[in-house]
Amino acid sequence: MLSLFRLTTIAAVLAAGTAHAETISKDDDCVYQGQVVAAIQAARLERVKESQLAEHIAASNPEWPDRYNKAITVLGGPIYDLKRRDIKSVDLGTQWKDACQSK
Repeated sequence: MLSLFRLTTIAAVLAAGTAHAETISKDDDCVYQGQVVAAIQAARLERVKESQLAEHIAASNPEWPDRYNKAITVLGGPIYDLKRRDIKSVDLGTQWKDACQSK
């Protein structure tokens, strides 16, 4: 799975990118981040090519604020590096949200 260092680094990038925009509670921010991760995981399991990931997710009209779409390309690489068999039985979105909320 994602190493703790990689997870922390990516979370820091996301937090920095979202800090200056409209105010969103930490809980909501973590939920949105978890939704992005879950969408990437679902696309990976559906065999969507990484090069088409952002367009595929955008076509689903996600409920998170538009600024979270920037995280798709940042998070897509590490998630696509994982083998599909390793992420079939894991809920990466929930794990991400829980890790985010524990900080």
